[in-house]
Amino acid sequence: MVHSVSAMKLTDLQTPALVVDRAAFEHNVATMAAALPGPRLRPHVKAHKTTAIARRQAEAGHLGFTCATILEVERLAAAGLGADLMLANEVVDARRLGAVVEGGSRVTVAVDSEATVTAAADGGVPEVIVDVNVGLPRCGCAPEEAGAVADMARARGLDVRGVMGYEGHVVGLDDRAKREQMTAECMEKLVQAHGDVGGELISAGGTGTYDINTWATEIQAGSYVLMDTAYGRLDLPFRPALTVLATVISVSQGWAVADCGLKALGMDHGNPTMADGDVWFCSDEHVTFAPANTVRVGDRVHVTPAHVDPTIAYHERMHVVDGDDVVDEWAVDMRGW
Repeated sequence: MVHSVSAMKLTDLQTPALVVDRAAFEHNVATMAAALPGPRLRPHVKAHKTTAIARRQAEAGHLGFTCATILEVERLAAAGLGADLMLANEVVDARRLGAVVEGGSRVTVAVDSEATVTAAADGGVPEVIVDVNVGLPRCGCAPEEAGAVADMARARGLDVRGVMGYEGHVVGLDDRAKREQMTAECMEKLVQAHGDVGGELISAGGTGTYDINTWATEIQAGSYVLMDTAYGRLDLPFRPALTVLATVISVSQGWAVADCGLKALGMDHGNPTMADGDVWFCSDEHVTFAPANTVRVGDRVHVTPAHVDPTIAYHERMHVVDGDDVVDEWAVDMRGW
């Protein structure tokens, strides 16, 4: 849901608050749409969990979406964005997905075993995609087992749309040459599996390999739309659009503290950064930093997370800004499971 915001300023926001720079956001949407037009991109909504952003991505031509949770599938469908939803995750109870299908949306679920094939069939999901392990030790069957999984699915009357495989251990590598080499190795396995499985889709990739992975028929990038410092190291054409706005609450000789800590930031990729300061550490509700310039209690500072996805999941809403003006409020309405 999008709320119009009138006459609000950054200083009116209670902190910590998610802030989206409108110009950077629109640049990212347009840049990706030009690079991967229409169905070449299946945006991954786990990165933003916000139907308002998904709607903007659909307006840019991307009508299919990748989801990580059943709730994301349900909320996109309820928002009228259910033309082609893929749950890129195995489930052992697909009945909620089947209800979405009954409601008129197209849903595809990932499978990698007899148990997950059975769950799809019993839950009323008619279309599946075979998840293949291409090097990241997570979900996915071995490439040589993909054909057998597809056969199981077809034997249960399911349509097999193709294969997916995520080179998640590759997308964040700083060395582009290494990313290119390892992506090619991963996709060799996925293309092999596709030869055994068939179907129209080879679904793979992420923000860090969006322009490298030319083997996939569609790319599942998500973080590009808002960015974070982890992807910011890779010299990509996308701009940092999201920060956590915080308020300085204490100033000491040599350091200051703002009200933005572990409970407002995804920390699995390391400390956040600040344009005008050096972050020392984060605790539950605090970020301690050495300011580059004089700060006073009550000043507002922008903190850029290292990992955008879990950061957003901590918050209920985003505030869209143009300079110091708050021009929109977007509900983070796909949080939870």
